[in-house]
Amino acid sequence: MLLEEYKKLVDTIDYHMDKYYNDDEPEITDFEYDQLMLQLKAAEKEHPEWVTPDSPTQKIGGIAKREAGVKVTHDVPMLSIEDVFTKEDVVAWVEKVKAVHPDAKFSVEAKIDGLSMTLRYEKDSQGKLKLKLAETRGDGLVGEDVTENALVISDVNKYLDLPYESLQLRGEVYMSHEDFDRYNEEQEIAGGKLAANPRNLAAGTLRQLDANITKKRGLKMFVFNVQQGPDELTESHCKGLDILDEHNVPVVFHRICDNAEDILSVIDEIGEKREEFEFDIDGAVVKIDQVVYRADFSTSAKYTNGHIAYKYPPEEKETKLLDVELSVGRTGRVNPTAIFEPIRLCGTTVSRATLHNQDFIDELNIGIGDTIVVYKSGEIIPKIKEVKHDKRPDGVNTYKIPSVCPACGGPVSRDADTADMKCSNPSCPAQLERHIINFVSRDAMDIRGFGEVYIIDLVRRGYIKDIADIYSLKDKRDELIEEGIIGKEKNTDKLLGVIESSKENDAVKLFTGFGIPNVGKAAAKALLGQFKDIEKIMELSEEELMQVNDIGEISAKSIYDYLHDPVNIDIIGRLKAAGVNMVEEEKEGATDKLSGLTFVITGTLPTMGRKEAQELIELNGGKCAGSVSKKTSYLVAGEAAGSKLDKANSLGVTVLDEEGLLSLINS
Repeated sequence: MLLEEYKKLVDTIDYHMDKYYNDDEPEITDFEYDQLMLQLKAAEKEHPEWVTPDSPTQKIGGIAKREAGVKVTHDVPMLSIEDVFTKEDVVAWVEKVKAVHPDAKFSVEAKIDGLSMTLRYEKDSQGKLKLKLAETRGDGLVGEDVTENALVISDVNKYLDLPYESLQLRGEVYMSHEDFDRYNEEQEIAGGKLAANPRNLAAGTLRQLDANITKKRGLKMFVFNVQQGPDELTESHCKGLDILDEHNVPVVFHRICDNAEDILSVIDEIGEKREEFEFDIDGAVVKIDQVVYRADFSTSAKYTNGHIAYKYPPEEKETKLLDVELSVGRTGRVNPTAIFEPIRLCGTTVSRATLHNQDFIDELNIGIGDTIVVYKSGEIIPKIKEVKHDKRPDGVNTYKIPSVCPACGGPVSRDADTADMKCSNPSCPAQLERHIINFVSRDAMDIRGFGEVYIIDLVRRGYIKDIADIYSLKDKRDELIEEGIIGKEKNTDKLLGVIESSKENDAVKLFTGFGIPNVGKAAAKALLGQFKDIEKIMELSEEELMQVNDIGEISAKSIYDYLHDPVNIDIIGRLKAAGVNMVEEEKEGATDKLSGLTFVITGTLPTMGRKEAQELIELNGGKCAGSVSKKTSYLVAGEAAGSKLDKANSLGVTVLDEEGLLSLINS
């Protein structure tokens, strides 16, 4: 591996660490992440001179989130456990320990997929051991104070009947499958957003500002370690857990073992019981039972001494493909979705997965009736891994997307530039519905209360034939009330009022709402920031469009084609006639002092939130990005800046605090 490839791998892992630990929104599976880490470790073993303190192998991923609690410095660092992926690795590690301590014993435990929390107990004035502080892991050195939330978790003891002055316990907070399913059922009934998996929901629930919400969702916890305590709890790990268990402390499933053979047997036992547990697990932890021996097996400042975690392969299951459901997007793309017999993966029941396009279908050679293998990407998104062709029933053939639109019956053909199959009927109602949904969304015109159900009904009844028709709905007020499409008079007037108010939106929102292929909010901001007026943009050539930042050749062609289509010219004219704002007005205090500069904001700033800082940068002509790279001009860092600060320092990116940002603007 070359140094540039190594740096790129570090960037990729940093990004996925941030998504997992801080955003609770992983984009890849644990297995895929583990493979990236293995590549990194191999590279660093070959080139130790490349290793820096901010390497993912040297740090823990989480960064304490101030918004959800007060920051706490851990008395005992909450470190990670080094992963191994083969049973041979487990045997080799045990043999290494036995070579130094022949009498070593081992604890084998289920590795619960949740969120770590430390509980600090101290003797109170009544002589009782009372919970004083509960803290999340954060970056391993600094976490969040979540005491109020911990007190409403049924498995967390407010008092312990133990004769000690103080005690620190570490455990895993999780959500059971039953409570997770109940939450999603309630969300579905209420029309709310469904949670992706139990781990993400547990993490968000523990960080809630309102402890009543935490209590309602029913978090649970197992203790898996004594962080600080008397000798009788800390000499033998398993004995310590057993004493806690006798005093009504829920402790993790664990077994004491003498040798590698016994350890592998328990690892297999835990793996076979995965389906029986009421919670998700993603491995088995092996610990040296005699705590004093652990210091002899330190690997790095990131990992807990004397521990390894055996990671099971990604969970995947066979099921049967029952059907292929077709839907049509706003650009006319026909989206094929596999419908299969429901299976449970990573704590949720799934029965659908995308088939992307005809090329993907052909590559899989998948047909209705086939036995398929499904897994979850990022422990969230169901994906089809393969087809068991040896189990294919007679008469099953590779599925073909029909040549007629499932929504309007119009012709469907393959797009010349992509593998997509598209409906070519400009009057297709399904395309129009998705287009209107995009237009009223938060990132576009942000017309609150204009729900999908209303849109579909209004399109199918002929009230809306394009986006301009939205602004003529007020002329049909009486009909709308009479037909009850939006509801009674009060609801109808409320929505019509919100639509009317949206006419005054920034022109950026309108341009974003056009839904031009390959053009998002950033491109809309760049265009309106430079030319101010949508009508002026309509006069630009493709070459002139390509001179604008964030506009490439493909985007320029898409914009030009859209703005010169006679149908769209008519729609834009009607929007203007209806009084919809087409001009991006100069904002008060706007300058171009930061023009051409890219900023990344991280940590907690003293007097302003991240959104406020972003708006200030953009007001002065700057651009904000989500991650640090060589193209970053400045990192604006507050407290608990974490991995982005390390990355900026390693790349030589200039770091500013809030005062430095303000000085840059005011200079």
